[in-house]
Amino acid sequence: MAEVGAHLTAAPAGGDRPSVFEAVAQDSLMAAVKPALQHLVKVLAESNPARYGFLWQWFDEIYVLLDLLLQQHYLARCSASFSENFYSLKRIPMGDSRQQPLATAGLPKRQHWKSLLLLVLIPYLKGKLEKLVSSLREEDEYSIHPPSSSWKRFYRAFLAAYPYVNMTWEGWFLIQQLCYILGKAEHHSPMLKLAGVRLVRLTAEDIQALEKKWAETTSSQTHSFSSRVQSALRKALGGVAFSLSTGLSVSVFFLQFLDWWYSSENQETIKSLTALPTPPPPVHLEQEPSSALLPSLKTVCPLCRKVRVNATALATSGFVFCYRCAYGHVKAHQRCPVTGYATELQHLVKLYSPES
Repeated sequence: MAEVGAHLTAAPAGGDRPSVFEAVAQDSLMAAVKPALQHLVKVLAESNPARYGFLWQWFDEIYVLLDLLLQQHYLARCSASFSENFYSLKRIPMGDSRQQPLATAGLPKRQHWKSLLLLVLIPYLKGKLEKLVSSLREEDEYSIHPPSSSWKRFYRAFLAAYPYVNMTWEGWFLIQQLCYILGKAEHHSPMLKLAGVRLVRLTAEDIQALEKKWAETTSSQTHSFSSRVQSALRKALGGVAFSLSTGLSVSVFFLQFLDWWYSSENQETIKSLTALPTPPPPVHLEQEPSSALLPSLKTVCPLCRKVRVNATALATSGFVFCYRCAYGHVKAHQRCPVTGYATELQHLVKLYSPES
């Protein structure tokens, strides 16, 4: 506690309270990262199910473990979550004191663990609940339970009540944000109030202390075997968390772009941009003197001028003939009778109509 007391510094008279734009932006940062990472994992799993299929199957659990590691690292090192530190914010305990600890002092244990659980556990449980509701709705459409069964009545009541519960949850956050904008609340999110902390901006002293702590951590050496093992484990976990945070910091805008690109609102635009062009017609249609004139009726063979029998296409040109006509012409001339393209017998393709 003496160390923490030594790190106390006077809070600025004003301007330490982040704007609502900073607060909401740091909230939306991790919300945009997860869908983008989920899409990347889905692409990997579809390309190689044997190797990457487990990543898609256990994505939520793997993501929550990585998120737990990342948030624990930043809460212990910077008194902030990853997204809050990204926007140069920190958490301080609620209270009437005019002094606030430096970011390197860390949060009290109670606020630290409450912050960690609320940062990681609440989004995980909310995502699981949304998936459960979605699966129950699908089951309700194809359910084999009798209409009067108690289970049927229970989950139909649950499905009917869920939209109102979700609306109440979202409304709670919206009201809190409105109160924060009007200056009637210290928190823009109820989760911060439940954790017993509030957000403030990093000061110049915070940044200097963070840089000094990082330099001391990298240069410190231990002597006993047990302390070396503990230090190595801490460094390994910190290195993994630092690598994850650095990678996310660099690629966050790319991930947000992927999330936008694959959103349902942009699918029509994407299809129009990525649609394959229509192939041009054969260039020799009017230039080849030996080309046959095409009949007006699409079901007539260009060679025998009769309704096609055993329709066969030439893969080199795409025109359709009777099999007997095309076989005889290609065998004799090694060319398409319409375009004059060089053709072999193996280029004959039998066409099967739905009636046949």
